[in-house]
Amino acid sequence: MSQLGFACQPPPDVDTDDCLPEYSYLFSPDILKGKVAFITGGSSGIGFRTAEILMRHGCHTIIASRNLQRLTEAAKKLSAATGQRCLPLTLDVRQPQMIMAAVDEALKEFERIDILVNNAAGNFLCPASALSFNAYKTVIEIDTLGTFNVSKVLYEKCLRDHGGVIVNISATLSYRGQALQVHAGTAKAAIDSMTKHLAVEWGPNGIRVNSLAPGPISGTEGHRRLVQPHPEAQNLFRNIPLQRVGNKTEIAHSVLYLASPLASYVSGTTLVVDGGAWMTSENNFPALLGIASHSAKL
Repeated sequence: MSQLGFACQPPPDVDTDDCLPEYSYLFSPDILKGKVAFITGGSSGIGFRTAEILMRHGCHTIIASRNLQRLTEAAKKLSAATGQRCLPLTLDVRQPQMIMAAVDEALKEFERIDILVNNAAGNFLCPASALSFNAYKTVIEIDTLGTFNVSKVLYEKCLRDHGGVIVNISATLSYRGQALQVHAGTAKAAIDSMTKHLAVEWGPNGIRVNSLAPGPISGTEGHRRLVQPHPEAQNLFRNIPLQRVGNKTEIAHSVLYLASPLASYVSGTTLVVDGGAWMTSENNFPALLGIASHSAKL
């Protein structure tokens, strides 16, 4: 592999759910000054780093998931590192009433929400033949229904009257029918379709809606669960055109772009951030089956 040039050099990142020890700005530091972002799955992984990067650019955040202890710890870290306010709220994206209560509390605290990042998700490796009915249903409920539920609640309570931005975290799994991922691939394909529909219907209200599809990203729960326990899986990344996995800061920077005025005329599309991986990565079912669990329990 040749040395990475400036255009492909990844920004610094840490694998743990901790804030970056130092940060060099590529965007204007106040590009989101005074804005408020609601981030599901915001206590860890991509959601945590996205909250940090948005906050480093002047944005207050609400991070939401089911684990209050983890949320509270994450919020303290984020506020200490950025100087911005971070409100931790518990919710289950499958439960509209819980979402409504959380959004009401967020609006009471901040009086506005400008940005929604739908990041809550569930995934694992499993062949379709071994996938339980409940496991498939649960992934669809968290990923697809959860994205719609939170989007609709925020639309009705805030975005319809004031405009804003929605970024749906998607995936490239459906592009080639990725083996062992029928559950997540189906759920994310539906999200990409939803993005287009909502962009068309809600655009007149001043709302931009886009998807962001990450590739393999280090320091995430998915990477820890699906890759690190299987050394042979590392060989799969040799086929990525950029010859490496991505990191959480790269995804967070992409969310920052989509959420910012720099993307003022971008709506109804999917930004793929995967180093070209989906076009060249391994998709041989028998080979991949060797690194997968033969059961899925949720």
